[in-house]
Amino acid sequence: MAGQISESDQIKQFKEFIGTCNKRTETCFLDCVKDFTAEKYHIQQNEALAAKAGLLGRPH
Repeated sequence: MAGQISESDQIKQFKEFIGTCNKRTETCFLDCVKDFTAEKYHIQQNEALAAKAGLLGRPH
């Protein structure tokens, strides 16, 4: 029947789709980790500056 996609072509398309999803997921994950790491660094840097300026309370 015309217009049908062969099973091997369906498998190929599915593999390409899964590969695209995997790449996108990896990119998003790595961006998230990079943002989290940078945010943590800035928080630590800001705390260190605040401590130097005497803005943080003393530990009890």
